[in-house]
Amino acid sequence: MTPHCEIEHFIMHDKLFRTLQATVLTTLLVLGAGWQSPLAARTPDHGYAAMPRQQQQLVDDLEQRTFEWFWQSANPKTGLVPDSYPGHSFSSIAAVGFGLTAYGVGAERGYITREQAIERTLATLRFFRHAPQNDSEDDAAGYHGFYYHFLDMQTGKRAMRSVELSSVDTTLLLGGVLFAESYYDRDTPQEKEIRQLADAIYRDVDWTWMQPRKPLISMGWTPGGKFIPADWKGYDEGMLVYILALGSPTHPVEPDAWAAWLSTNPRTWGKFYGQTFLNFAPLFGHQYTEVWVDFRGIRDAWSREHDLDYFENSRRATYAQRAYAIANSGGWTGYGANMWGLTASNGPGDFVVKSATGEHHFDGYTARGAGLDYISDDGTIAPTAAGGSIAFAPEIVIPALQEMKRRYGMSIYNRYGFVDAFNPSFHAKTELRTGKLVPELGWVDTLQLGIDQGPIVLMIENWRSDFVWKVMKKNPYMRKGLERAGFSGSWLGAETPTK
Repeated sequence: MTPHCEIEHFIMHDKLFRTLQATVLTTLLVLGAGWQSPLAARTPDHGYAAMPRQQQQLVDDLEQRTFEWFWQSANPKTGLVPDSYPGHSFSSIAAVGFGLTAYGVGAERGYITREQAIERTLATLRFFRHAPQNDSEDDAAGYHGFYYHFLDMQTGKRAMRSVELSSVDTTLLLGGVLFAESYYDRDTPQEKEIRQLADAIYRDVDWTWMQPRKPLISMGWTPGGKFIPADWKGYDEGMLVYILALGSPTHPVEPDAWAAWLSTNPRTWGKFYGQTFLNFAPLFGHQYTEVWVDFRGIRDAWSREHDLDYFENSRRATYAQRAYAIANSGGWTGYGANMWGLTASNGPGDFVVKSATGEHHFDGYTARGAGLDYISDDGTIAPTAAGGSIAFAPEIVIPALQEMKRRYGMSIYNRYGFVDAFNPSFHAKTELRTGKLVPELGWVDTLQLGIDQGPIVLMIENWRSDFVWKVMKKNPYMRKGLERAGFSGSWLGAETPTK
């Protein structure tokens, strides 16, 4: 698989806005397909206990298989988790963060023992605490407390010179680090060491150094090119970057950083396929922060002004994507009420295919999505787009997962759950860089990606039990970051935000 560098991950912000379908036509198509309003509050009827046994079994099986991906793929000596698996790959530090969190889920669900989770977590935290930090091209895992996006699975050092020191991937790693700090709370030598290591790793991150254009935070740095000429600005997964930067006890950014990040919201606030919400085209941007943060009932200045919390915003985004698939203006094979999901994922590759219906361009790894910011859609469906949104809208996500498995399960569901992506519209007989062609189906990936597996297993558990959210509510740094961003209400309380 071609490495997907962080800067490619954000090309989406510069794409031209594409023409949207007329509102009347869209509304008719959506209503005709049995659209359900997401505006009603989530009820116990949509909880795990109320689901039919067949759906419970689907969720049980998917959660355990997806957990096993992390458990089996990681290097047990260092805790490094591969970017993709099966097969040879470099490590993704973001995948490590999801893995550290998944180990707690595994211990609670009985997939592994707490002792096994402790052993793997300790190996991981010891590696990152003592990994070399310097400004060399090839002899470091990180610098100023940040880590390179991809690390060599064996040496633990920068995987290649094209890889950047990544602020967002370090943040996703820290989500797992702080989860470990709060989850392993017993008075034993091993759990005390976990808390000490986790605290030290977080304290070492120099967030202010990653602000060459204050008050914003840069996307990253390289020894040769220095700071990437792009900052986190506008609603996306950068939300977690600012929350953890605001919560730092050693190198915190100022609260004006949050206001600067929010400043472009008017560009993407609006109506898309029947829903009014703050848009971000690929669903991963709605999922990543919310793996660790329960936004239900807590609001910052922006969400108070717009009378919704970010959880409700993500719920509307999920419904909008389903409605987009129902309308299916691109005429892609299979799209419908229970077959949808666009996010950053693998794809067939960079091909232009001519057919009776015209030319169609297909991509490899890219940030597919549908929103006011842009539309990028080549018929590739990523199960994590739906699966990672299960906590937001289980009533539409679970039927989608069921239908994907029922229709294509023999080819897209395996030992580790759903493969990363599949495309029923791609049938060109050509040399593929990744995946395979399946007769009567189309292109099917043969890999799972850690950053796509993570939201599936962790958001399933949040939907079932609030587990990750409950753990993170105990973390003082997460709470402080939210409060300094101006959040209050519900579980945070109504106190005056900390300055």
